[in-house]
Amino acid sequence: MTWHPTRTAALQRLEQFLPRSGRAYAERRNHDSGPGARPEVSGLSPYIRYRMIAESDVLAAVTSRHSQAAAEKFIQEVCWRTYWKGWLEQRPDVWRHYCRDVQTIERPPGYAAAVEGRTGIDCFDAWAQELVETGYLHNHARMWFASIWVFTLKLPWQLGADWFLRHLLDGDPASNTLSWRWVAGLQTVGKTYLARADNIERYTQGRFQPQGLASVAVPLPADPPVAMRPLPLQAPLPTGPVALLVTEEDLSPELTADRIAVLDQPVERGAAPLVTRFIAGALDDAATRLGATTGRPVERVAIADIAAWANGLPIVSAYAPVGPAQSAVFGPQIHWQRRAWDSAAWPHAKRGFFQFREQIASLLRDAGIGPRQPTLFETR
Repeated sequence: MTWHPTRTAALQRLEQFLPRSGRAYAERRNHDSGPGARPEVSGLSPYIRYRMIAESDVLAAVTSRHSQAAAEKFIQEVCWRTYWKGWLEQRPDVWRHYCRDVQTIERPPGYAAAVEGRTGIDCFDAWAQELVETGYLHNHARMWFASIWVFTLKLPWQLGADWFLRHLLDGDPASNTLSWRWVAGLQTVGKTYLARADNIERYTQGRFQPQGLASVAVPLPADPPVAMRPLPLQAPLPTGPVALLVTEEDLSPELTADRIAVLDQPVERGAAPLVTRFIAGALDDAATRLGATTGRPVERVAIADIAAWANGLPIVSAYAPVGPAQSAVFGPQIHWQRRAWDSAAWPHAKRGFFQFREQIASLLRDAGIGPRQPTLFETR
């Protein structure tokens, strides 16, 4: 499975996946047949991550092909990404503490063998090598990998999350950080995920028979609770001429402007070359597309030159969620605009996903997606 960093490629992959996005996905989504075509999953995550295609676009396409009942599992999978972003947006200190830990925790013995795929655990080593070579792992493999990292190899979860974030093409600060916390028993306090050899063998079609895995997953010591903050108020769009700044966080912005610029390079995050090239290609594609669709010249601008480029015009930009891009670009000179989907969904991400799930039907309805009287996602 390969990814070309263009919206055209994203739409083609979505179209190819649509026939399998209903019951076929629900039945096979946990199976990992290995590197290659991977028919079990959509492969859309790198495109959704940088919003070359938006969550709402994907959901609309899927529900136009399948009933919500048939596509329930895939709809939920897409909504997990929205949920994680909303949860972290209201608890940004979790991200700050994680970043601090990554900088201060020493690499313990065993770290190098883990990231180089030299542990002797067949599946783990294969996944480590696959991630470095392709920038991708099946979601189920990510959970197994994280569990082995934490409970079998006894390595700090923060270092595993950091390594994932730097190598995943779809590496998302919220989804990645909070998923690792969940495996370790920190996100839902006391609830861990244990990788079992029989489960791995079954869902990899016998490709692996790992030995020596931990038989228990004792939750890591709970972090001190962090305070929730209200979601930032949506700033009104300035009146009159504006300048649109496009960052890698949203490469299909729902905004128009008199002047347009796309960042000239990816925000620095210590990413692997494979990831950096993908983001750079996606930025190039966004600049080309916006020039074609708006009929306006699209400039490329460095972060340090944003104010000079705007030349006094108010700057608007699609909202950059908690993460490296927000830290690098965020400032009072920019009028951040959240997508309607995020503004509607994020306030429901205050607690666990099951409470959020109860709102999915109304979120779809209010976004004009699917039938007007949905009956799905009720508490089971």
